[in-house]
Amino acid sequence: MIPTKETLLEAGRRIAPFVHRTPVFTSRLLNDISGTQLFFKSENLQKMGAFKMRGAINAIQQLTEQERKAGVVTHSSGNFGQALALAAKNLGVTAYIVMPSSTPAVKIEAVKSYGGKVVISEPTLAAREREAQKIVAEKKAVFIHPSNNLNVLVGQGTAAMELLEDYPDLEYIITPVGGGGLIAGTALVAHYFGKECRVIGGEPFAVDDAYRSLKSGKIEVNTTTNTIADGLKTHLGDINFPIIKALVSEIIRVEEQEIKQAMKLIWERMKIVIEPSSAVPFAALLREKEEFKNKRIGIILSGGNVDLSNISF
Repeated sequence: MIPTKETLLEAGRRIAPFVHRTPVFTSRLLNDISGTQLFFKSENLQKMGAFKMRGAINAIQQLTEQERKAGVVTHSSGNFGQALALAAKNLGVTAYIVMPSSTPAVKIEAVKSYGGKVVISEPTLAAREREAQKIVAEKKAVFIHPSNNLNVLVGQGTAAMELLEDYPDLEYIITPVGGGGLIAGTALVAHYFGKECRVIGGEPFAVDDAYRSLKSGKIEVNTTTNTIADGLKTHLGDINFPIIKALVSEIIRVEEQEIKQAMKLIWERMKIVIEPSSAVPFAALLREKEEFKNKRIGIILSGGNVDLSNISF
C-alpha cells in the first residue's frame, strides 16, 4: 500500500511537538566546487542526532493504548535504537533495544541514557531477530522495524517535506540508502509535494544492494559490509522496496575514499559534524557533477553520531 498525501501531512503534524525542525544550510564554496546550488537539510542536528527520531515517534504514536502499555522492541546497532528509546521515553512507553555484542560501548550507553532496556545479542542479523522475537513473545511488546515499516518511513519522509516547504523548486533530493526507509519516505514526499523533483540515492560500492535491487527488480542482499558508512549496511525490505522501485530515479555508487573526502569537505567548510553515512549523497553528487550542473539540489544530511575515538580522517 502506498501512503497518501494526507498520511504524510498528518505525520508532519503529529510529530512536530517531539522533533526539531532542522535548519537548511547552504555553502557558496561547496556550490562552486560542485557547480550546483546545494541545500543541506541538517538532520545531524535532530534530537538524538539523526533523522530516525521522526520515524520512531510517528510509529509509536500510531499504537493503541494497550500496545503502548506492553512496550516496543527493535534491533539496532546504533541510530534507530537511540531514536526508539528516546521517542518511547517522551511518550511514556518502555523500549527494548536488541543490540549486537559488536556495538561500540558509546552507542550502548547512549541507548541506556535515553531509558532504553538493552539486550545484547550475538552479532548476526538472525541472532538479533531471534532475541527481538523472544521479547515480543514474553513481554507482548510491539516490534518496530528500523526501516521496513510504513509508519516509520512516512515519519522519515517529513524531513524532505520540511525541505520542500522551505525550497519548493528543488529539482533533485539526494539521500543515503541503507535499509530504505529514508529514501522511500523522501520519494513519496517528492512525488506529492515536489515540482518534478527527482529523488536519487547515494550508496557505497561496498554495500550496493539497493543499486542491484533497482536493476534486477527484486531485493538483493550484501555479502560484504566493509564500508566506513556503517549506517548503510542493512538491505531493503518488502514494504519500502515497492515505493523505491516506483519513485526513485537512480542510485549512484561511491568509493570509500570519495565518502571520506565528502565528509572532510563538510566538516571543514561548513563547520558541522556529520557521520560517514551522511556524506554519501554529497559524494554521489561530486562523482556525477555533470549530471547535476546548475541544478537546485537538496541533500539530506542524515545524522551526526560519530564515534570520535574512531574518526576516519
